[in-house]
Amino acid sequence: MAFGGFSKEANTSPMAEINMVPLIDVMLVLLVIFILTAPLLTHAVKVELPRTSSEENKIQAERIEIALTPESEIFWNGEKLDQPTLEARMSAAGAAVTDAASAPEIHLRADKTTPYDAVAKVMAAAARAHLSKIAFVSQPE
Repeated sequence: MAFGGFSKEANTSPMAEINMVPLIDVMLVLLVIFILTAPLLTHAVKVELPRTSSEENKIQAERIEIALTPESEIFWNGEKLDQPTLEARMSAAGAAVTDAASAPEIHLRADKTTPYDAVAKVMAAAARAHLSKIAFVSQPE
């Protein structure tokens, strides 16, 4: 009993213990239910799925190699250009861009003694043509 017992002592304080028997009974019933239903959940319908190639279609963006010599000479994929021709080619490459994924990558190779002015002019021409993918190519030590 929660408020007393059958003893004749004058102990009138309530019991502060939880009756665990109903909780254990419920737990055991749930355990039996899970044991019985778990094998039913593992059976599935067997279906022969078709085999296909799932390779990603990668669109390779055009790569433009621009080299700058110490004398500020400009080479577009190995072909020597002057500044106005470089700007015209970059404008044509920028106009051909349909989305950001198809924008050409510019790989800029500049000699370590090339004046900063020449590198800045090439980068400004790329910015005017809306070509934003520029990579600086260097040699590891």
